[in-house]
Amino acid sequence: MQSIDKFNFNGKKAFVRVDFNVPLNADMQITDDTRMRRALPTIQKILADGGSVIIGSHLGRPKKGPEDKFSLKHIVAHLSELIGAPVKFVADSQGAEVEKAVADLKPGEVLVLENLRFYAEEEGKPRGLAEDASDEEKAAAKKAVKESQKSFTKNLAKLADVYVNDAFGTAHRAHASTALIADLFASDDKMFGYLMQQEVEAVEKVLKTAAKPVTAIIGGSKVSSKITIIENLLTKVDNLLIVGGMAFTFSKALGGHIGSSLCEDEMLETAKTVMSKAKELGVNIVLPTDCVAADKFAADAATQICSDKNVPEGWMGLDLGPDSIKEMVDVIKASKTILWNGPAGVFEFDAFQAGTKAVALAIAEATENGAFSLIGGGDSVAAINKFALADKVSYVSTGGGALLEMIEGKDLPGVKAIRG
Repeated sequence: MQSIDKFNFNGKKAFVRVDFNVPLNADMQITDDTRMRRALPTIQKILADGGSVIIGSHLGRPKKGPEDKFSLKHIVAHLSELIGAPVKFVADSQGAEVEKAVADLKPGEVLVLENLRFYAEEEGKPRGLAEDASDEEKAAAKKAVKESQKSFTKNLAKLADVYVNDAFGTAHRAHASTALIADLFASDDKMFGYLMQQEVEAVEKVLKTAAKPVTAIIGGSKVSSKITIIENLLTKVDNLLIVGGMAFTFSKALGGHIGSSLCEDEMLETAKTVMSKAKELGVNIVLPTDCVAADKFAADAATQICSDKNVPEGWMGLDLGPDSIKEMVDVIKASKTILWNGPAGVFEFDAFQAGTKAVALAIAEATENGAFSLIGGGDSVAAINKFALADKVSYVSTGGGALLEMIEGKDLPGVKAIRG
């Protein structure tokens, strides 16, 4: 596989697929430019070599074609500031205007194409179907957009000499610009950008070459949304810490009384199976023993500490209790490889942030002592940033769904397209 470090972009035009799906406020100002900053090393490498960059990205989820609020024109000025040079923009991603803008592009210049998802062909999904469309009509529409997707992809590919995928956040999508386009470039002319490379290596370090003991902290509200991750991790970790609302499904499966805490009754047998499999594999599965319970889901709720298996009726567990925190912190600090996905409580409310903060601090301490730590998933990333600890852990992933699918053990189309 071609390496971006070893490739010389001098005189080359590179199509760089990035993930600039950044949040914008009502005034179309960027409120978090993390994804843009993380793509800078790739862009700067190409420019420093004497190449030119054609930026392709999506923004939001346009459903009916072009919409001003989803236009990438809103990110151009800030990208210029980040790069320290003017950035050009063309209000399309296909057609004569785009081809001319690319033809005029000189070494050292950057051109941003309009939102790729303004075209249905990017995702390969038909649009505009009537709600009562028949199965035959749906099948015909799907076939038509798949056919036109081929020419859309070819039009993107012919703009450049080289393809660079630096969009890990969309690597789990088999879209035109994230996977299909790679087939139109020779193996020596397609590669991961630095961000994509770092993301893939970080996950593989946890799943394939981890130093032991390996600990995964999995949280969130639903077991159903994380069960495939848990099942895959059981064969790869030494310790599995279950936190957040999903822990109460496990508590109830063990015969606990959980009050009004979150629970998926349909997942109780699954929870029992997970615990049985963990025991069979010798995995230390750590469940909370106590919690901070609240009489309502609110920042100003009345609270009490109680057993996870004896939450009073009408009360709900919203954070780890002190005994649970101590046990889990001890496990984390003794770990050499750590994966964290999902908060330990409703950390958005100060009254219920102690567990999540303790987990974050323990991971930071373990990292300082030589452990490798990977933080992924929107809420975990938000937490590590809230507690100003992002620079105290080994790696903070930019990928949400892509990271989760990779942890589940799935092959990501955007990764496979480059590696072959």
